[in-house]
Amino acid sequence: MNFRQAKWDEPPIFEVGTFAREGVKVDEEFLSYTSELLSRLPKRLLRGSPPSIPSLSEVEVVRHYTRLSQMSYGVDLGPVPLGSCTMKYNPKICEELAADSRIAEAHPYLDEEDVQGILEIIYTLQKWLAEIVGMDVCSIQTPAGASGELAGALMIKKYHLDRGDVVRDEMIVPDSAHGSNPASAAMAGFKVVRIPTDRRGNTDVEALRAVLSSRTAGIMLTNPNTLGLFEEYILDIAREVHGVGGLLYYDGANLNGIIGYARPGDMGFDVAHLNLHKTFAAPHGGGGPGAGAVCAKGVLAEYLPVPLVDFDGRKYYFRYDLPKSIGRISWFYGNIVPAVKAFLYIAALGPSIKEVAEVSTINTNYMLKKLASLPGVDLVYGHSRWRKHEFVISFEKLRKETGIGAEDVAKALLDRGFHAPTILFPLIVPEAHMIELTESETKENIDHMVKAYEEIVREAYSNADKIRSSPVNTSVKRLDAVYGNLPKNITLTYKQFKLREVLKGVGSS
Repeated sequence: MNFRQAKWDEPPIFEVGTFAREGVKVDEEFLSYTSELLSRLPKRLLRGSPPSIPSLSEVEVVRHYTRLSQMSYGVDLGPVPLGSCTMKYNPKICEELAADSRIAEAHPYLDEEDVQGILEIIYTLQKWLAEIVGMDVCSIQTPAGASGELAGALMIKKYHLDRGDVVRDEMIVPDSAHGSNPASAAMAGFKVVRIPTDRRGNTDVEALRAVLSSRTAGIMLTNPNTLGLFEEYILDIAREVHGVGGLLYYDGANLNGIIGYARPGDMGFDVAHLNLHKTFAAPHGGGGPGAGAVCAKGVLAEYLPVPLVDFDGRKYYFRYDLPKSIGRISWFYGNIVPAVKAFLYIAALGPSIKEVAEVSTINTNYMLKKLASLPGVDLVYGHSRWRKHEFVISFEKLRKETGIGAEDVAKALLDRGFHAPTILFPLIVPEAHMIELTESETKENIDHMVKAYEEIVREAYSNADKIRSSPVNTSVKRLDAVYGNLPKNITLTYKQFKLREVLKGVGSS
């Protein structure tokens, strides 16, 4: 099986078209109408000459963009095992229904009476998400995961300020956290306090105790964490943080590994953000936009972003009467279309949604067992532990023995028709590959990817230069990473250096 994208050498559309073809006939009456409109415009706003737009036939246009699409790799072509991103397959029934014009084209300024169906979907989704994560109330007003993180941090901050606790300016973030967690905490005005991971892959509880104080506002945790490991001492962590008056924030990026089996609210978390574009199969990345949801329990529920969607027994409406709310995170009500996709996904699976966690965990541990036995591969943390939905392996040993590191292995995967996983993250694992095989993937697909890893490792020991030249089968070859990251003012110097290196080679030959 080969998931490799087509290897077209497709030129830009300006090089494809000529001025001798046309793909559409414009009505003469329309041309006359537009000419009249243009005649009313001031001369200074008009072009001096017609724009240089290529003319193509319909066939040429369709073939051009089809070829471009075939040059790109996506989840509809094969696995996209990006760790902590949960790039699962997006059910086409959800895509089709959410594309209904009554949803996709609904204007955000429509009156509540005109969007009762959409509001009912959002209201029901809020209830379902709250139940899934063990919280009291959910708001889908936040338009993305990152803004959901920020909302959670702002809620914690406002809670403390309302109580007169003005000295609580520290947010604890483990070193295995998602990269956006420290940024969200800092944007909310907190000083980020970093704590380490123990050798079993858990948040170090002793290190946590050492930094807890009257200045602790809370802790931001992902569970399972970025190593794919469930926090064994999560109840102890909750007790310790609550004991000093702090709160617990849950990053929902890894909910895929526990959904239906464990709930953050039962672990002691006070607020959670969920990525509807991850666990609940609304596309993200190029298929976006994403969608965030923020859920809270207890007194913290009063601080959720407004408006919520509520029901008075007669109609659904936007509810603003949360006087302690942090306010709006976005002007309109989040991203409705991805939220509808999440609603459809949950509705389709029902109670069997727990199979998401089951199959993704089985896939992960099956692949890990295969890869952990390869030469040059190490686990670093929690060697004897089962992972949840993702795992992290290190190629540091391979790099030391062959000179081939994590990035080289990733490039070689592209040549074998696979999307590379997340690399060089989390930072606590040297030469890391962070792999997440969702419940979407079959055993056969996993076996093919394992075979590709086996070939690459074997080649690293026998012919490392071949790996260093990868990728050669993609439309864009390996970029010069050093040159690409240089500041503009020293780029020329680097170019001159490279030219000298080339000339040296010419002279020596």
